[in-house]
Amino acid sequence: MSFVTALALGMALLVAAPYLAHRLRRQRAEERPFAATRLVAPTPPKARRRARLEDRALFGVRAASVVALALLGASPLVQCSRLAMTRSGASVAVAIVFDDSMSMRARAGERAGTRFERAKAGAADILGALHDGDAAAIVLAGSPARVALAATTDIASARAALDALAPSDRGTDLDGALAIARTLVGELPQVDRRIVVLSDLADGKPDGPPLGEGAGMPVWVAMPELAGNVPDCALLAADRTGSRARVRFACNAPKLGASREIRIVAGDEGEKVLGSSPLPDAQSGEVQITLPAEEGTDGTLLVAELTGADAIASDDRAPVVVEAGPAALAVVSDRRDDSVATGGAPVVEQAFGALHVDLATRPIPQPPDRREDTAPFAAIVVDDPPGFTPEQRRALAGFAEGGGVLFLALGPRAAAAPLGANFEPFLGSPVGWGASPSPGADPKTASSLGESAASLVDLGARGRTRISEQDAQGAEVLARWTDGAPLLLRKTVGRGEVWLSSLPFSVDESDLALRPGFLAVLDAFVTEAKQRSAPRRGDVGSTWVFAGARKVEGEGPTGGALAPLRSDGALRLVPDVIGAYRLVVDGVKELRVAAPTNAEIDTRPRTVAPGATSSTQGGGVAVVDFSWAIALALLAFVAAELGLRLASRPAETRSARDGVTQSG
Repeated sequence: MSFVTALALGMALLVAAPYLAHRLRRQRAEERPFAATRLVAPTPPKARRRARLEDRALFGVRAASVVALALLGASPLVQCSRLAMTRSGASVAVAIVFDDSMSMRARAGERAGTRFERAKAGAADILGALHDGDAAAIVLAGSPARVALAATTDIASARAALDALAPSDRGTDLDGALAIARTLVGELPQVDRRIVVLSDLADGKPDGPPLGEGAGMPVWVAMPELAGNVPDCALLAADRTGSRARVRFACNAPKLGASREIRIVAGDEGEKVLGSSPLPDAQSGEVQITLPAEEGTDGTLLVAELTGADAIASDDRAPVVVEAGPAALAVVSDRRDDSVATGGAPVVEQAFGALHVDLATRPIPQPPDRREDTAPFAAIVVDDPPGFTPEQRRALAGFAEGGGVLFLALGPRAAAAPLGANFEPFLGSPVGWGASPSPGADPKTASSLGESAASLVDLGARGRTRISEQDAQGAEVLARWTDGAPLLLRKTVGRGEVWLSSLPFSVDESDLALRPGFLAVLDAFVTEAKQRSAPRRGDVGSTWVFAGARKVEGEGPTGGALAPLRSDGALRLVPDVIGAYRLVVDGVKELRVAAPTNAEIDTRPRTVAPGATSSTQGGGVAVVDFSWAIALALLAFVAAELGLRLASRPAETRSARDGVTQSG
């Protein structure tokens, strides 16, 4: 409120004037006849008693008139910010690009609420100005951009969809949102079609091309006042190894860490502080904090939190997880027998290196015999194993059932497994090794490998492994020998898969590892492993895929129940909010963490094309004129006062006449 507005409203204090006037009225003393007083000479009265407040109705009308005068003086100064979109046709089709990313949680002012709340009010103004025949669509710009409401002429449905929107911690994808918005309204029959952007424009691309440039459709950045760089520091990740916790942080400006510190607390409420460290002045880095060795071993969730306050509070906490780093690819191979003639690593390791897979390849001497030893791996490749011990079978079966991908290349050693070693539960029957009656694979049966399937026609195999028909039932055959026997197949085990090859990778047994088709097989294997891998921490907004899971339930950081959706035959869940997600996947408890994206911490706004902020598309301020209503009320108060005065005058005349009669 400005000083002038306050001064105008201060006139309402004059409401005390009618009260004082009524209290200061002096009332004529009431006369009563008394015979003895006629013998006493009259003397002038020395004092008169002060009248009490009379004519309360008249006083109330006068006080209301003074208040109405004050409001009438202040009414021209009152303004209300309201979006108003110009129209160039009888009907309009508008696609509202609404930013629901983390940066929209920043407050737009001391009393204005968050940017998200202001943008929501602006969207309500736009929808409220639409008429019959207009169309509206809503696109969310939180990464990945998605449709909240397809184009519709039912404005009531659009308002309901807007009311249901909630803030998230996603990144920002303005370019994707604009592309979707253009598709939604581009083919509608309305001549006037446009895109309205309600965003702080902080998409991590401050030096990117101006927003709206070359959009092919009018783009209006309706609330440019939402944009602006605000101070923010975030905790990106918190990992624990033994008694040490490593916390990664990032700030969008230097020297924001003054008097702030990073603390490790126990539990969601954080009553117990386990360790702390000052926040460095650097814009990004890592802090190590020593923890008591016994803390967190009982399943209690440890949380790293940032003391103090900044523009965005949701990224100031990060659950501490025991993370072994990115998922890796384990390779079990005899390095003496499987190395090529020129020396170096086994051929399968060299093949993974040639593919430049983004999974670290880790050679291990033998298959793991404990389930926890398989935790760092997304996939395990075992070349010509001589069967598995009971401990190895339990570990590998649990690995596959939990979503891991296992590749078994069966060769002469697999057929000569020692007593007590077998391939259950992956193969129920023993395997045999013998000469191959076929020179190679039938390319028609390996169509999934593309053009490289032709390279498997002649493999020069010295022999091949015989897999029973019973074990091949229910499995997907990726390639067959020319006589119909399976060469490559895969089968589902729990939430994971097991790939089987009837040839080992050794170049002494066949030319399989030297063919382009071999690289195609490994590439498909790695792709499947990455899709099924379940890292304990991922970016907020990224999809978690639970391939092979029958039921997924749990709760998120806000405490609400989760509702995974089934798509392409797998359950999927998209975390919208930063924090810990406690899941139960087919009865097995899991803890996953959604972490903020680094780009979202950069709140510098992106530049906007000049036409996107043009006043010809709409405005943001309108004067609210309600002085006419106050003037009418004031006239009514004046008329009421006159009526009350006229009604009270005959009563005063009668009282005076009666007093004269009694005195006479």
